[in-house]
This record gives sequence, C-alpha cells and structure tokens, in this order.
Amino acid sequence: MIEQLEKRPVLVITFVVLGMLLPFLDALEVTIMEARNFISAREMLTDNNWLLTTMNGEPRYEKPPLPTLLTALSGYVFGIKSVWAMRLPAVLMVVLLGSVVVTLSRKLTLSPRHSLLNGLISVTSLYVVLIIFEAPWDIYAHAFMLSGIYCLFSNLRSPSGESNILKWVVAALCLGASILSKGPVSLYALFLPFVIAYLIQYRRETSRKKWLPFIITICMGLVIGFSWYIYVRSADPVTFARIAERETGNWTSYNVRPFYYYWSFFVQSGLWTIPAFISILYPYLKTRVLHHKEYTFTLLWTLLAVVLLSIIPEKKSRYLMPVLIPLAFTIGFYIHYLVRSFSKLTDRRETLPVYFNIGLIGTLIILGGLALLTLGWRLAYLSVLDILPGVFVVLAGVCIIYFLVKKELYKSLLSLVIALVLLVNVGFNERSQFKEYAHKSVKSSSLDNRVETSFKAFENLPALPVYGLNGATPEMVWAAGQKIPRLCKDDELVMPGEDSFYTLVFFEDDWLVSETFPDMQHKFMFTLELNTADPASRNYTDRKVASVYLVE
Repeated sequence: MIEQLEKRPVLVITFVVLGMLLPFLDALEVTIMEARNFISAREMLTDNNWLLTTMNGEPRYEKPPLPTLLTALSGYVFGIKSVWAMRLPAVLMVVLLGSVVVTLSRKLTLSPRHSLLNGLISVTSLYVVLIIFEAPWDIYAHAFMLSGIYCLFSNLRSPSGESNILKWVVAALCLGASILSKGPVSLYALFLPFVIAYLIQYRRETSRKKWLPFIITICMGLVIGFSWYIYVRSADPVTFARIAERETGNWTSYNVRPFYYYWSFFVQSGLWTIPAFISILYPYLKTRVLHHKEYTFTLLWTLLAVVLLSIIPEKKSRYLMPVLIPLAFTIGFYIHYLVRSFSKLTDRRETLPVYFNIGLIGTLIILGGLALLTLGWRLAYLSVLDILPGVFVVLAGVCIIYFLVKKELYKSLLSLVIALVLLVNVGFNERSQFKEYAHKSVKSSSLDNRVETSFKAFENLPALPVYGLNGATPEMVWAAGQKIPRLCKDDELVMPGEDSFYTLVFFEDDWLVSETFPDMQHKFMFTLELNTADPASRNYTDRKVASVYLVE
C-alpha cells in the first residue's frame, strides 16, 4: 500500500486535504476577514461589480479581485449563502500548494518518498490550515506563486539550451495571478527570496541563454498582475488614491513589531515545530542529508524569507505563511534522514527529540479522541455512526506509538497524518453538533429577553429596509444576506427615503438613538445576538451583537 501511495503522491495530497477539510468546512464561524471577502464575492454576483469590487455597497479596492471572482463562481454553483461553497476554492488552493510542493521536490531530484513527505508536511503545517479560515486570500497568492516558481525552476534547471515555452507562459500567468490575489505580497515574501537563493546555489550551473526569457517572463507577470491596479486607478482615481494612501501608511504605522518578531517562525508549523527547529541547524544536518546542495538551497530560501519579512515594520503572525512553504522542504530533509536512519541511531541526543515529539503527538491524539468520545457520549447528541470515527482516531494514535516503539518511523508518520485527518473530522463534527445544540438552548432560553439569534427574526416583522446607524460589522452584513447601508457618513446623517425602517445600533452607540432621531418615533425591537460562543470565552465578540430599533 505504501508503495502505491508513493507512486501517486498528488492523489495522496488531494485526499488528505479534502478529507481533512471538506466534510465540515462550514463548522467554524465566519471571521471578520472572511466576511469582508465573502460580501465582496456576493456583490460581484448580485451587483455585477466584477472589477470595481465593493463591500456593503462601498468601494473596496484594498484587495485585488481574482480570489473574490473564484469565490463568487463557487457561490454561483453551490449557493451564494453557503459558507462551505465560499471556502471551497481556498481548500482547492491548499491542494494545489501541496501538489506543487511534491512536483518541485521531484524537480529537485528528491526521491518519491522524500517528495511525498514534503507535500504532507506542507499541507499539515498549522498555519496552512488556519489560513483558510482566517485570511483566505493569502493562500491564493502563495499557491499561484509557488506554481510559477516551479515552472521557472523547471526551465532554469533543464539541460543547457533547452526550455519549454509553455512553462514560461504558465509561469507568467501564475505570477500575474498571484499579484491579482494579494498584490505584491507573495512576490516579495516568496519569489524574491527564491531568486536570491537560486542565484547563490545554481547561478553557475544555469545557461546564460535562460536569463533573457526568465526576465521577460517576470515582466509579463508584472504587467498581468498590475493591470487591475492601472484599471482601477483610471476608473475611480479619487477613491483609489485614498485607499492606497491608507494601505501604504499601514506598512509603517500599523501593527509595528520589532525586527526579531518573526524569529520564532518555526513554531507556526504546529506539530512539526521541533523538526522545524532542528532542520535549520545547518552544522548538524549538512552531513546527514543525501542532497546537500538542495538542502542548502531550501534553507537559504527559508531564512531569506524571514529576513525580508522582518525588514517591514508591520508584522502579523499570519504574514509568516509564505515562510512555511520553503520550510516544508527544509523539514523534509530532516524527516527523510530520520526515516532512513532512525532504526540504526544509537545516540540519545538524536533519538530523544523524535521520541518526545512523535510520542507526545501520539499521546495527545489518543487523549483527544477519548475526550471527544466522552463529551459526545455524555451530552448524548451523537449517534453511533458519529462516534465511530473517534474510535479510529484512538486506534490511529495507538499505531503512532506502536510503530515509533518498533522504530518504523515512516509508518508512524503516515499513521500520524491519518490520525490528524480523522481527529479534525471528529472535532469539527462534534463542534457543529454542539453548536447546533447550544444554539437551540440559547434561543429557547432567551426569547423572554427579546434576544434573537439570526436575521430570520425579521421575517416575523413587517417588511421594511434595514440600515446601520454607524454602519454594520462585516459579520452582520454577511449574516444578513444583503447590504446594510450606513446612515451616518462622515459625521453626517443621511436619512433614507422610507417613512419607516429598522436600524442596527451597536451597544456603545445606543445612547445616540435619541439624539439621532429626535423628531421620530424609535422603538426597541430586540437584540440581535449572532454569537454562538459563551460570553466569557475568547471567541465571543461584540461585533456580533446589536440592538434593533424601529424608526418611524
């Protein structure tokens, strides 16, 4: 079975990603960043704003339109109200990312087993998964950019004088698609460190004839990528200039962190944290890997990406996502060394980190599976079929420990990936079941306090337009399924044409209602509470709570 898996690594990556994320893709609540993107995608379909993108009816040129377009197409096919549909393209981007990691590994002359390990590491790193729910548009930029890098690397490393014209064209399209997804972010954080690392390692081995088409390809990619910016600049220059000034100002004044903020970058790989740290210890690993030149190249690529990101004053943990891509290759060299040599290692300094890391993960998976089973059993809202995957989680965790003790590390790692897929599915399944269970409980217990948990509450009221006093949060607009125009713009009240309407007022603005509508009747109707988390938990947010008033 293992041999068959290694012969079809892309298929394995596809099944791992889809199996881990698709079944319960809508289990997590929509975040504020997702809501903004989903609203823009929805308004592409409803308002035909395909290039001049909007959010809640107002211009939104902060993000290029390609991911929004792909999300809108998914919503058109599977349903514009479906969170599952809106997240689906981002999942497919993770599949693309993992698949390209495998193919690029093969181009680096790594073995099929080594390439498969690299691909599995890339798609199971913590932030690669989390970025789907926190900032979907980043994954598009980096997946497209890595695809372009593969085409460029393939042509540059081909025998002297030989190159594939189609790969140059695809590389230009991918570079352009990356810029059309997130601007020049991936160009700076992923492509530039790749080019520098390549020049250091492979410049002398590359034919001079390759550099002219290489430069032409990059220029074509830049033209494709920045074409949208040029169009918006000419179509709506005033708004574009205002947004561009605010965005560029954020680079030096927003979320400013010290230079060393990213130095713990290896932690973002999650369960691969310890291998990630050991893999960047060049003096230790340089004599243990089979492909020293390729290892040095990926290590340089990783460290240069960290340095370049550290130069920019604005820093966020999610901005480290592009670093995890070359880091997956770097980790893969260490893991492949262990797979080859672990059964023969006698030095405790080398074996102890492996036993600790994988043993700890296996133990946590077993305990996590048991905890989920116990929780579901006690609350009695799961059926036998719902509980059965949890049993497999425990069994997979036992396999991790069993193969580790027998020093069959490769089988232990494959069991780990299987356990991770099962654990995520069981966890999301129980979370969705519990969320529905808790949602019903909250709604039934809060009716007397005039608290409603969805916009369906408006269906029982007279059909009137809904406005936001000072606007509405993205989560509210997405949940409403329609625009919620703001009444107060630039400190001026813009009254709607209707004689009666509803207005959403967030708690800190409740006192403004009487001052805003002094000559009108305003009546409190109910509190709109979209949170499903407990008010004491860190997931609870005031952005999902608003008072609803009827104004006449």
